[in-house]
Amino acid sequence: MDRMSALDSGFYFAESENTPMHVGSVAVFDGPAPTYGDVVRLLLSKLPMVPRYRQRVREVPMQLGRPMWVDDPHFQILYHVRHTAVPRPGSDEQLRNLAGRVLGQRLDMSKPLWELYLIEGLQDDRWAIISKVHHCMVDGVAGSDLMQLMFDLSPDATHEAPRDWSPQRTPTGAGMVAGALAEAVAHPLRQISSMPAGGGAGRIVKQLVDSGKTVASTLPSLAKQALTPTARSLNGPIGPHRRWAWTSGDFAELKEVRTALGGTVNDVVLAAISTGFRDLLQGRGELSSDKLVVRTMVPVSVRSDSQKGNLNNQVSCVFVDLPVGNPDPLARLESIRGQMDEYKKAMQAVDVPSIIGMGDYVAPTLLSLGVRAALAAGQVWCQAVTTNVPGPPVPLYVLGRKMRSAYAYVPIAGGTRCSIGIFSYQRTMTFGINADFDAFADVDVLSAGIRRGIEELLEHARAKQATPEVTQPEVEQPAPAADGGKPRKRSAAAAR
Repeated sequence: MDRMSALDSGFYFAESENTPMHVGSVAVFDGPAPTYGDVVRLLLSKLPMVPRYRQRVREVPMQLGRPMWVDDPHFQILYHVRHTAVPRPGSDEQLRNLAGRVLGQRLDMSKPLWELYLIEGLQDDRWAIISKVHHCMVDGVAGSDLMQLMFDLSPDATHEAPRDWSPQRTPTGAGMVAGALAEAVAHPLRQISSMPAGGGAGRIVKQLVDSGKTVASTLPSLAKQALTPTARSLNGPIGPHRRWAWTSGDFAELKEVRTALGGTVNDVVLAAISTGFRDLLQGRGELSSDKLVVRTMVPVSVRSDSQKGNLNNQVSCVFVDLPVGNPDPLARLESIRGQMDEYKKAMQAVDVPSIIGMGDYVAPTLLSLGVRAALAAGQVWCQAVTTNVPGPPVPLYVLGRKMRSAYAYVPIAGGTRCSIGIFSYQRTMTFGINADFDAFADVDVLSAGIRRGIEELLEHARAKQATPEVTQPEVEQPAPAADGGKPRKRSAAAAR
């Protein structure tokens, strides 16, 4: 029995009728497809590695404490693992449409918060897996660690036989209230006692002062963002249905752009996405200014190496202005690069895990009301969510079948009607675009624009690499008398 962290509780309380808060993915494999029974037995053999998959959420009465994870005494894997197909030969579009419907539906919050679908019938003898896991259960980077649940590094991997499992006793309501009250007292004391002797209170004060200085130093940037015109037409109410699209790029292409034009691969990715949003807004006739931006929230993992395997969310975020109004793709890349460099400096100066941990002191009832009120009110500060989840550079297998590609699904909420999940696997980077059905009938324009953005930057990178360095011609200048009056060669630039 575990208690949710404050951040995980926020994701749990954010769930509503029109706001399913699960993350997901679509993985496509080379055939033939395994049987449904083989998939079920595989998962049963792996579940002991991740006990959370047999647990459900239990709220503390009167919300006197954060929600708990407890074993589900009625766990039935046949409910969570499902089997369907598209009409043969199923196209990518048919798979996307099916995935959009499946991923757009809410999980049953009274059961363990995950589902998996085995999809047959794809063309070229392929098949797929659609997976859904609630965001309160695991964030994207931890999700990469959970690939071991059913993925193998070798097609010849063997698996243990499923083992019997008995759920732990579910606590009573009175017991949960007592535990919550005890935790409310014990947790702050543990935090303070874990600090070096004599430095507890002083260290807390110092962290707050240092954090305040860093926040103050970033105020000019925040003020500038507040005055920057944003594409607010991308904000608005969210309905219950979703459109989903995807595109991809070769990792070698992105590295080539980075090498020639500077920055990081993430900078290049964001620059390509800015091209996609520019095409989208241009198609809608909404490029109102050359200073127009689409502000995207970029989650940043603060999980340390020692925290790998910990299922609690460990994320912070930054807000990046994608300069969609600027017609120059190189200027857009440079702007994004400058913003990310500034954020990196600020993140290094702040103890982000400690700040996230401060949420553990917020009263659960206030946390619940705060999250729900903020999402219901909506916001216009950011227009998109863009998250990059690094995947493995080596091939993965399920029951001996190689995974060909994978696409990430990121939820939308709080008036932000579009999210882009980026996933790297071997030599490919994919972009999974989740958008509100009514607001993004033109989601394919965004998808095609991202691909066009990659090609546009690649063209500039190759043009720069092909341009030879211009060398200055040498001219003869009279030498000083000490050199015997012999002429000495200098470059034309030096001569000027």
